[in-house]
Amino acid sequence: MDLNNMQNEKPSPISNLASDEDKPNGKELPTKQSYGNEFNTHFLEQYKLYVEMADRVSSRRVQIASLYTSILSALLALLSITSNKELFQGSQSVVILTMSVLGLCLCLAWYININSYKQLNRLKFKVIHKMESHLPFPCYRMEWEILSNDTDLQKYFRLTAIEKYIPVILATPYLCLFVYSLIKVFGKSIS
Repeated sequence: MDLNNMQNEKPSPISNLASDEDKPNGKELPTKQSYGNEFNTHFLEQYKLYVEMADRVSSRRVQIASLYTSILSALLALLSITSNKELFQGSQSVVILTMSVLGLCLCLAWYININSYKQLNRLKFKVIHKMESHLPFPCYRMEWEILSNDTDLQKYFRLTAIEKYIPVILATPYLCLFVYSLIKVFGKSIS
């Protein structure tokens, strides 16, 4: 099916939005008649661009996860260096307390980032699905339908659900170090 023929069979993709909340600033979006002859071409190009931007958001999400993993791992390595009394002469309890708080804050920030990217991707795919409803084949919607309805596939775990556990797991050693350093710092002041 040709996009030009498709336009004759279906109403304008943006003239029949479900509700006013789908319309930017509550304003009507242009129709093919008000937009002009390049409507179909521009619509398809905008769809391609939007799909590419959704993919870039996912790529950034992976890069951010790698960054947090690297920083948190380096922080743990730095903690092991400071625990060596020959290499580090300062108050180890204060350093461990500071680094454990920093590690916990980074884990929390990472967890919030994951939620933010999840929301952003969900919104992007809502727009993509709406745009696909006016294209010959809705590949992304079909993918999700197959995934959710196919009984041969084992229970699918969304990447975000799995991904959210990583900062929690990495927060565990920092939480243990935090409790240990609090006992060391306040244990000395009580004695």
